[in-house]
Amino acid sequence: MACLPWSIGNALATDTPVDPALRDRVAAQSQKLDAMRSKVAEQAAQLEDMKRALAQQEAEFNDLRKAVGLSALDTSRAGSLAASGQSAAPTSSSSGAPQAPTQDTVAQTSGPVGKAPATADRPPEVAPIFDQPGVLTPKGKLIVEPSYQYGYSSSDRVALVGYTVIPAILIGLIDVRQVKTTTQTAAIAARYGLTNRMELEVRVPYADGHTDTISREIFTGTAQDNLFTSSGKGIGDVEATLRYQLNDGGADKPYYVGWFRAKSRTGRDPFEVTTDCVTRCVENATGTGLPLQLPTGTGFYSAQAGVTWLYPSDPVVFFGNLSYLHNFTRYNVSRNVLLAGKQYLGTVKAGDIADVSVGMGLALNEKASISIGYDQSFVGRVEQNGQPLAGSARSVLGSLLIGGSYRFSDKRTLNITLGVGVTRDTPDTTVTVRLPMTL
Repeated sequence: MACLPWSIGNALATDTPVDPALRDRVAAQSQKLDAMRSKVAEQAAQLEDMKRALAQQEAEFNDLRKAVGLSALDTSRAGSLAASGQSAAPTSSSSGAPQAPTQDTVAQTSGPVGKAPATADRPPEVAPIFDQPGVLTPKGKLIVEPSYQYGYSSSDRVALVGYTVIPAILIGLIDVRQVKTTTQTAAIAARYGLTNRMELEVRVPYADGHTDTISREIFTGTAQDNLFTSSGKGIGDVEATLRYQLNDGGADKPYYVGWFRAKSRTGRDPFEVTTDCVTRCVENATGTGLPLQLPTGTGFYSAQAGVTWLYPSDPVVFFGNLSYLHNFTRYNVSRNVLLAGKQYLGTVKAGDIADVSVGMGLALNEKASISIGYDQSFVGRVEQNGQPLAGSARSVLGSLLIGGSYRFSDKRTLNITLGVGVTRDTPDTTVTVRLPMTL
């Protein structure tokens, strides 16, 4: 009796007929499910391989960006986007898996992966306030830079000839002179990029100077001021400069640019002009007299070597310059004296000049930037026939420099520099305007 239900169920199952078409359909569906499971497993394996390849490419891409210094650039761009109310593209998804950079993002950064941008190894561009530009000329490019410089200086001189009886009482004569000098220099410079790290510059100046000397001369016994005026203009000393970038530099890494300058004496030198020593000199008591015409050159061949450094530190760029100028000795020198012919001077050696300058530049936006700096020169004594010239002393020239730059386009930039004399021997005011143009 216990086995009766099982026997009945088997009998019913055995007797129930099964449709062959349904059996074939079930078998086909089973095979299809197995094929789909195999395909899903295969695609999952391929997806894992693609994720690993993507992660490796992103790691290589980030290494390249760090190598060319684009990480700091993106940080500054992100700050600009936040200030303008825009949002930067996300670098990862909500699940934490890294995403590949989009085509637009790559195009905005540096171009094709694995190739550094053309300007990545060049120094940053700042408003130039020294003689050395901050950016070298690219290979094969020519930059023509017209410039204009205006300078004004004034100095007072008091010479006492006599003796004192008691303090503050002088018995004798007093020579008081006030000298006002105005100089204007127009120049044209051409810079050509020999390589991406080397450029050659040639500069041709045209100088125009004017000096007014107001004095009450000794031995005249008069209280009336006398005015002595002299001027001169013409081509100045032509010079050539070769610059070479010594290292790659980068974000938070300094750039070093070494340079060498050679200066001719194509301008009219101080020994060629005629000195008025008849109406101005009385028994040589007031010195050697004043020139009737101002020179336009120094009168000496010179060679100058130096190094310029730039250190970008967002959002500013620090820069400086260190140089030494050597004036070559001139032999058998003579000067022209009014109504007295030539006066033989012998061997003359102008003092060498050591110069140091520091500054910083700040970009206000993509077109405008400002710079501020300080320049100081140490000038040696003049020697005649191997001995220091009487009345010649070492001098220190210090100038506070403020400059601004505005870029009209990729080929036109306006640079203006204001120099204020800090020491007594430095010109009171110097204004320089430059307009470099890429051809």
